[in-house]
Amino acid sequence: MKQLIIFFAFFIVSHWLSAHELNGTIVSEDNIPLEGVGVYNKTTGGYTYSNVSGYFELDDISIGDIVFFYSLGYSNYQLTIEEKHLDSTIKIALKESVVSLEQVVLVSKVNALSTFVNVDVKANPIKSSQEILRKVPGLIIGQHAGGGKAEQIFLRGFDIDHGTDIAINVDGLPVNMVSHAHGQGYSDMHFIIPETIDNIDFGKGPYYADKGNFNTAGYIDLKTKKNIKNNSIAVEAGQFNTLRALSMFKIVEDDFNNAYIASEMVLTDGFFDSPQSFNRFNIMGRYNYNNRKDQDLSLSISHFQSKWDASGQIPQRAVDQGLIGRFGAIDDTEGGHTSRSNLWVNHSKQLDEHSRLKSKAYVSKYDFELFSNFTFFLEDPVNGDQIRQFEDRTIIGAETAYERSFHVGDHDTQFKYESGIGFRYDDVNDVELSRTLNRKTTLEQLAFGDVDELNTYGFINATYKKNNWTINPGLRLDYFKFDYDNFLSETYDHKSEDKLFLGPKLNVLFAASKNLQLFAKSGIGFHSNDSRVVTANNGKEILPAAYGADLGAIVKPAERVVVNAALWSLFLDQEFVYVGDAGIVEPSGKTKRYGADFGLRYQLNDWLYFNGDVNYTFARSTDEPDGEDYIPLSPDLTSSGGFSFRDVGNFSGGLNYRFIGDRPANEDDSIVAEGYFVTDFNLNYSIKNWTLGIIVENLFDTEWNETQFATESRLFNESAPVEEIHFTPGSPFYARAKISVVF
Repeated sequence: MKQLIIFFAFFIVSHWLSAHELNGTIVSEDNIPLEGVGVYNKTTGGYTYSNVSGYFELDDISIGDIVFFYSLGYSNYQLTIEEKHLDSTIKIALKESVVSLEQVVLVSKVNALSTFVNVDVKANPIKSSQEILRKVPGLIIGQHAGGGKAEQIFLRGFDIDHGTDIAINVDGLPVNMVSHAHGQGYSDMHFIIPETIDNIDFGKGPYYADKGNFNTAGYIDLKTKKNIKNNSIAVEAGQFNTLRALSMFKIVEDDFNNAYIASEMVLTDGFFDSPQSFNRFNIMGRYNYNNRKDQDLSLSISHFQSKWDASGQIPQRAVDQGLIGRFGAIDDTEGGHTSRSNLWVNHSKQLDEHSRLKSKAYVSKYDFELFSNFTFFLEDPVNGDQIRQFEDRTIIGAETAYERSFHVGDHDTQFKYESGIGFRYDDVNDVELSRTLNRKTTLEQLAFGDVDELNTYGFINATYKKNNWTINPGLRLDYFKFDYDNFLSETYDHKSEDKLFLGPKLNVLFAASKNLQLFAKSGIGFHSNDSRVVTANNGKEILPAAYGADLGAIVKPAERVVVNAALWSLFLDQEFVYVGDAGIVEPSGKTKRYGADFGLRYQLNDWLYFNGDVNYTFARSTDEPDGEDYIPLSPDLTSSGGFSFRDVGNFSGGLNYRFIGDRPANEDDSIVAEGYFVTDFNLNYSIKNWTLGIIVENLFDTEWNETQFATESRLFNESAPVEEIHFTPGSPFYARAKISVVF
């Protein structure tokens, strides 16, 4: 009996020591609540984040546990749990500090790598709109319209074109354009002012229930700053008659309200023989209200417009024959203009300590006109093959998601779920493809009509954590309605189709130790096809599925070192693709991709930081015989990385590289797109509130081709067409000086 009493007493004491919670608030030095601060129990592996009021609640706390408080830009704070902390409320004040890899903790989070990559963003800030996407490990971009058109994107063995297989958002505002005049998923990032970006959240593969259309190779969510600390003005000037001006001004600043306005202007003639006459203007205003208790509201408005001339892709034979130089043009009347105006709102309501409601809504007005000539005189030996693509679009959308976390049984078992519903409606008017002459004369309309596309969806995402295991199942249901009015038909021609897509997800994480996370991810995603494809094919194979799986690890062997590695596979179903440049529908067969990702981030010391990523892919078409199953322009080996330094006296800067290997340009690999290795450099000198800098693209003046295609074309002096590499040359050595001031 005595032994039984001792046993129960021991059990009760043990349970009392292990079943407590730690709660409190986290603030800055000036007593402002901090949202999103990580609270991590180094002893048990449990973690949580502070909410909009700075409040946090961490369970399964025992005397002697070591609790770590961390956030990028703040010094780490460590607390050893004593009896006085149990079931009591504490207040933690974090001090601002220079961003460091030490400020990031490896926790059991599905996208843990994003947090580490944001050290790259903070250590070497984004300097141009082209650099935004390059911050994502393994992602390579190419520009082939002089900076006016959306970039061509490569990721995980995909030539994603302008965004077909990657979902991109800015503060919840979608960037991808469905049923676009130029290409499905078209993602023009140029309306984003680089200096307004706060951090990047990304994930590779179709594993995320809250991500829908275009999330096959992955997704990218950009977060802009809710407020700015200082006013700033910057001016850049450099080669090729380049001028860039930037301003960011606070217009409201008090305890609960912040607002700022940012603007950017870019002018350049570019490095081509024919001046680009490029100009772009951006303006964005953002207002944020935070009552420091239970609500956060952000209202943003922006406008972007751009106009340019372009030299287009040129055939290699024209350069070899001396008809033009590398920076010349066959048809220098290419170019276009585009604009986008956006209004979007984000609201977060903390219902209680364990539940939150997040909502967003947006409206966007967009127009696009592009003139291109890919084949020169192949179709029309007299007037040439110039085409015009045009559209006038309005986008409206909204989403609401409910989050709740609670305990199941013991305090060491946590459960969290998120469920949401939303919609997106695209009203696209006068979508046109025409043959034109010198941008002025319309020779023939090849396609002309209106597109209406509606996507409604719902998702549920759960996270179950017990001891070292985290299980994350999810399910997403999408409904699409596609409508197309064909204006070229002699009679009324309206076609409509609808479709459902159900995508399950399952991710499993195992925290082998506090410095090692193993993960297995799986899921089914999709990208929608163009409405003109959908209606032309009577709704068949219009939401091609992507089946993905990842197996990998993230390890932090030391406070200043992080290594990540993954093996992955991705299979895509048969689909029909609308070729916007030709106005035709082409079948695209099933494909398979296998790959490996490797990354290293190393804070060598307080002032020097290194990041590097290497990515390999094996990509083939599964419906074609061996030797004829290559996927055109699919990269097999890519790498990017570099060094950045700061506070070396008054100096800071960075040296970065990007590499892409040779890759097949056609199905039998008889035409090869050449790879490249390009190095960029920047150096800054700061004194008081002034900074002088220099930015150099292609430091070693490497001769490289930024984009390449196997194209059949005919020049004005040729009797027969030729298929070969057509390319847009990459930038030569390109230097710009910069001066900025903060106040």
